[in-house]
Amino acid sequence: MSYTKTIFHIVLRPYRNENVIDESHERELYGYILGFCRNKNVKLIRVGGMPDHVHLLVALPATMALSKFVQELKVSTSKWLKGNLHFPRFKRWSKEYAGFSCSYWDRTIIANYIKRQKEHHRNVTFEDEHREFLAQNGIVIEERYFFADENVPSLRDGA
Repeated sequence: MSYTKTIFHIVLRPYRNENVIDESHERELYGYILGFCRNKNVKLIRVGGMPDHVHLLVALPATMALSKFVQELKVSTSKWLKGNLHFPRFKRWSKEYAGFSCSYWDRTIIANYIKRQKEHHRNVTFEDEHREFLAQNGIVIEERYFFADENVPSLRDGA
C-alpha cells in the first residue's frame, strides 16, 4: 500500500484581474467550489479571497494531477459563475494560475493566511502578494506574461 498526501495552495484570478467576485455573494462561490471538490474526492481545507482572486488549499488524491484539477475547476466554476445572476461581470478565469505544493505541517499556517485575506489586502496589493509567492517558491517571473492575459501562451484558451 502506498501512502501519499499532496497539498496545494492554489491561486486563481479572473480575466484581467477584474473585481468580479462580489463579497456579499462570495460564499455562494465557495460553497460551489466545496461541492466540486467533494465530487472529485478532493479535500478542500480552506477557500477564501478577494473580488479579484481566490485562494484554495486542497489535498488532492494521488491519482489526480494539479493541472487537471485546476482545469476542471476553472471550467466548472466558469459555467456556474456565468449562469449566476450574482456574478454578472464575470467573463472567465485568467489563463494562468499559481499552484504551490505545501507541507502537511504548514497547512494550518496557510489556511489561516487564506482566512485572513481581507485583512491582509488592506496593506498588500494582489500583484505584490503574487510576486512574493512566486519568489518564495523559486519561480522566476517572466514580466511580459505576468498578469498579461492577452499574451499568455497556452495550448488551449483558459476557462
